[in-house]
Amino acid sequence: MKFFTATLLLSGVLAYYVYLPLPNTICEPWKLMILDAVFRSFMHVGNLAHDLGLGHPIRIINYMMLKVEVIGPQSSQTVQVTDTFFAGVPVRVFEPATPVEQQHHLRRAVVYFHGGGWALLSGRMRSYDLLCRNMVEEMDAVIVSVDYSLAPDAHFPQQYFDALNASTFFLSPEVLAQYSVDPERVAISGDSAGGNLAAAVVQQMVSENKTSTTKFKLQALIYPVLQALDFNTPSYQQNGDTPILYRPMMARFWLEYLNASPSLVPLLLANNHTALDLASLPQAVRARVDWTRLVSPDFQKDYRRVSPARGSAGVLEELPALLDARAAPLLAEEEVLRAAPPTYIMTCEHDVLRDDGLMYARRLEDAGVVVTRDHYEDGFHACMVFSFWPAKFSVGTRSMWNYIRWLNKHL
Repeated sequence: MKFFTATLLLSGVLAYYVYLPLPNTICEPWKLMILDAVFRSFMHVGNLAHDLGLGHPIRIINYMMLKVEVIGPQSSQTVQVTDTFFAGVPVRVFEPATPVEQQHHLRRAVVYFHGGGWALLSGRMRSYDLLCRNMVEEMDAVIVSVDYSLAPDAHFPQQYFDALNASTFFLSPEVLAQYSVDPERVAISGDSAGGNLAAAVVQQMVSENKTSTTKFKLQALIYPVLQALDFNTPSYQQNGDTPILYRPMMARFWLEYLNASPSLVPLLLANNHTALDLASLPQAVRARVDWTRLVSPDFQKDYRRVSPARGSAGVLEELPALLDARAAPLLAEEEVLRAAPPTYIMTCEHDVLRDDGLMYARRLEDAGVVVTRDHYEDGFHACMVFSFWPAKFSVGTRSMWNYIRWLNKHL
């Protein structure tokens, strides 16, 4: 009887910890609840270890995740995998296993940046490793997965420079020839924070190398994070409590990236840093994140703009990178956007970052860029990398193969 009672109580506590009220339109909600409970457990352990003086919570969380998920460079009959460095940045290169001397054509290539809020994860994790293998086998392409520096050991602009330097190194004629890559058929891509880095690299390259013959043919951005001026877009308001990326967590990631105190999270969430009385925020910049113009009414629904009358000018003074397009690509000038390559943007309905992607798609389209929008009504943040057992979601599988098919068709 005691055992039964204890089991019942434990089951109740576990169910209480796992259960979250989720929209019925989200993919496989119970599976997502369990996945989120695992992530929250990592967060709790990291915060506890920090309170005990064992280190920075994000560093501890990432250590635990990588211990579980990172795998070595294991080649197969179809894919050759090598860990190396591009301009001092660690990368994992995936190539078709066919020997170079047996090739009869140059191959396509994709430079890929993993997500994780500029602070977590790795391109050597199992989920990214399997994604890149699928890309190689489906496209007969070379995939470069970049392991850029992470917070709290590195902050903006280090992650950006790692991404830019690794990309520039790969696009050099000597390196492309080494991997038998066609210089006219190279794409850049990334998910979440990796999508941010991919977009920023493209903008920098089209700005600085207007006469260069080697450029990215395409960019493919997977639920990218692109701005930190409005934490109250309709998607932030709608999905602030939806796993696996919560609204306060995204603000915390931004502050870690920009090397600022987490005490600023409440100010960011209240849009205090973009209040109407702040002359330091030009109207032209405000217009670049104006979701009332850039997001269609179907996505705006009945949400209202959050624009405090008075704010704290000190936030923008302390964090000038909030207005730097290298950190927030949505803020780029139209002249820069006009030079961007054809673009694929994936967005998910149940994702705080949905409107970042939608606004960027609209701004690119207004600048004359061809944009493919790929929206998932049942999708949630990071769903594409959950395409493999044990965290396999149907929307993850669908989105992954649609993404790969788009690259295969257009690259």
